[in-house]
Amino acid sequence: MNSIKTTMLSVAAAALATASLTTIAQAQEVTLRIQTHYAPETVSGQLAADFVDDIETMSGGDIAIEMFYSSSVVATVETFDAAATGILDCDMTGGAYQTGKNPAFQFVGDIMGGYDTPYQQLSWLYHGGGYDAAQELYNQHDMQLIGWWIYGQESLSSSTPIEGPEDLVDWKFRSPPGLETEIFAELGASPIVMDFTEIFTALETGIIEGADASGLANNVGLGLYDIVNHATFPGFHSMPSDHLACNKAVWDGLSDAHKRIIDTAMQKLALQTALTFEKANAEAAANLREQGVTLHDWSAEDRAAFREAAQSAWEGWAEKTPEARALVDSHREYLTQLGLIAE
Repeated sequence: MNSIKTTMLSVAAAALATASLTTIAQAQEVTLRIQTHYAPETVSGQLAADFVDDIETMSGGDIAIEMFYSSSVVATVETFDAAATGILDCDMTGGAYQTGKNPAFQFVGDIMGGYDTPYQQLSWLYHGGGYDAAQELYNQHDMQLIGWWIYGQESLSSSTPIEGPEDLVDWKFRSPPGLETEIFAELGASPIVMDFTEIFTALETGIIEGADASGLANNVGLGLYDIVNHATFPGFHSMPSDHLACNKAVWDGLSDAHKRIIDTAMQKLALQTALTFEKANAEAAANLREQGVTLHDWSAEDRAAFREAAQSAWEGWAEKTPEARALVDSHREYLTQLGLIAE
């Protein structure tokens, strides 16, 4: 009897061990292929590497991340489609690249003239109804929005003072395409759409007087203040949201535990990105002032004037699709709650 019992226990133990090994083997097979447009040596690239390490560590190695930096698999604007069709698993670029699919993506990519800080914008996503509103848009394209990482307000760089809206009249500057050009044109500026790589030469040769490139610290890295000596800081006009969005079938196939790990790592990345760049921009501002660069902090009234022009442009875009309308209305409601726009 004891022999039979011992044998049965041994068989049961072996079955449990086999099941455990099978579960571990299956768990270790979870590999996500993610592409970011950031280079590994940039601050954002290093933060992305920390994100990878967090996921792999918290999962005990059950989740492996294969991160492709500098858009090394497909072009940046093609990353979303590559994830949706299975060439990649996740897109770590930004929603604004997908406005050709639906103008609504503008309002999950770069709202323009909206929130003052990354924390306010993240608050809309997690506590202002933004996540559900955005998720509906992403799901229509077989993608799942996981979260955002926002490095903060961008700064305008200029060879002439830009103390307020009046200085934008006839101001020739490099602008990205889309909503921004409409807003600045409404304020009398002359936006010129050009590739990011052309900014330095265009400023140097006087083709443009200024540029919307990136945040203050990044603009220093680009060498812009070797040419121009004015900038807006803190910024107010543009705060891009980089996203993590994954193939919906891939995401739905993950365990709840794995989803929770990735979501937690993403929220840490969001916080660390905002904190890191807040410090970097403050240090850059102090150094630039010592070098004689004038930083222009627009008044609350001037910021409100820009927001008013932005809201006018939002309405034009909101009329393009129901999804754009839903997102614009959601932002308006939350911005009103925060006291950033009037009812």
